Amino acid sequence: MKYRKLGKTGLEVSALSFGASSLGSVFRETDDAESIRTVHEAVDHGINLIDVSPYYGLTKAETVLGKAIAQLPRDRFILSTKAGRYGADHFDFSKQRILESAEESLRRLQTDYLDIMFLHDLEFVPFEAAAEGAFQALEQLKKDGKIRYYGVSGLPLSLFEKALSYTELDVVLSYCHYSLNDTTLVELLPLLESRNIGVVNASPLSMGLLGTRPVAEWHPATQEIKTVCRQAADYCASRGADMTKLAVQFATANERIPTTLVSTASPENIRNNIQWSEEPMDEQLLREVLEILKPIQGKSWASGLPEYNVRP
Repeated sequence: MKYRKLGKTGLEVSALSFGASSLGSVFRETDDAESIRTVHEAVDHGINLIDVSPYYGLTKAETVLGKAIAQLPRDRFILSTKAGRYGADHFDFSKQRILESAEESLRRLQTDYLDIMFLHDLEFVPFEAAAEGAFQALEQLKKDGKIRYYGVSGLPLSLFEKALSYTELDVVLSYCHYSLNDTTLVELLPLLESRNIGVVNASPLSMGLLGTRPVAEWHPATQEIKTVCRQAADYCASRGADMTKLAVQFATANERIPTTLVSTASPENIRNNIQWSEEPMDEQLLREVLEILKPIQGKSWASGLPEYNVRP
């Protein structure tokens, strides 16, 4: 496993990290014992960053993860969770709620501190209305030793620019913007690097677009994006290759992206992902797949309020 520095935090994070959303039965009904084994498998094979949120499974993911990490020495992993989003349409970024949320997460995760806390999907509320209280809470949590670092997570890249024009961040968590079909996160890297801000990349499969399994009905991508991604996946299959593997390899190969989150509740799946990230990529296949995906490269979808979804 490769390890890279996470910006000014100085934390050395594994190139592949573990997203614990699957532990909340977000994608399928999961067995808690198997979920716990998956976490242990990840850590035993070199993954050291684990990310979760109270929103995933409506606190189930944090609860199951807490049982898993209670069996591990605390210095074997870096733990991040989120605050502010608690349901599909339930957001509260007030100072008091962020402080309460941190305490609740600490109890569920059975730990006395969090390495990182993110404001979760901040693009669903007016920025100015949420920012003052939310960032005050994060500063207080840091001062009190409850969290070590903080940042923002969300889909629109403009969210990070808006946050950075308001305050300093330690880390950002971006998803679906550094994958085979969308590498627009690269456009933001000069700003993040100039401020020495750590980058966590998530969803290298673009929430299921980059594979041969049927895409979930709720997926917000346009039909054009879904169709072209499926063409690329079918092309890989015709070559005896798995685009899921290529997608994981592509996302973890870029040295400028410190770490990429993958989520699963299967020990076998996490082992496969780790093995893929350590194998050399098929460069010829990569070129061919990128050519198929070219018509939709960088095309995304709206998330949250319109103010965050305007691109120049």
